[in-house]
Amino acid sequence: MTEKTNNEWVAALTATDKTQEAALEDLRKRLHRSIYYYLSQDRSDLRDLAPKEIQAMAGDMAQDAVLRIMDNLASFRGESRFTTWANKIAVRLAISTLRRARYKNFSLDDLTAEGDFLAAHTNLVTDAPPSPEESAERDDVMAKIMQAFRDALTERQYQALVSVALEGVPMDIVAEQMGTNRNALYKLIHDARRKLKAHLEAEGISTNYMMRLFEK
Repeated sequence: MTEKTNNEWVAALTATDKTQEAALEDLRKRLHRSIYYYLSQDRSDLRDLAPKEIQAMAGDMAQDAVLRIMDNLASFRGESRFTTWANKIAVRLAISTLRRARYKNFSLDDLTAEGDFLAAHTNLVTDAPPSPEESAERDDVMAKIMQAFRDALTERQYQALVSVALEGVPMDIVAEQMGTNRNALYKLIHDARRKLKAHLEAEGISTNYMMRLFEK
């Protein structure tokens, strides 16, 4: 594969003859190689896959990356090498694809304040075993926290806060499932935190008190 200047890459990719076809194939091969390296070297969660499987995954992602790059070609300003810019887009796309695959079975319907979900995901106790008195106090505070989630928050606030803050689900995935956007979701979570804090403080449970209690 011959090296091209930035201008040569842009000209080739916007051509209307076989020059474009050759440039697209050149780009796809380069991205395939970069993505494969990322998947095989930097992703510990994929180490159980056979090299052939990773190659196939990288191939699919490279195809998608070429389409994404062509859609954004007009935004390339030449501030770096074209291949560097393209590789960054490809790796970001790979990260996004893997993240979505990880949460493909996630559903907001599973987050219900009526069940034991919150209790199973709020283990704040450290390695040091608490005394019987501390254990009882922690159980009492945790019960109040769980009740606050049910009483202070709307269903959407509960789902947003639990999925993002406790489950660690990426905001764009939660926003998509909730039929909203990142900015609106951020405000929803911010309002939920504020309401939860106010409710707990009204119950005599401050943030500092909770931190001292569960960090012992």
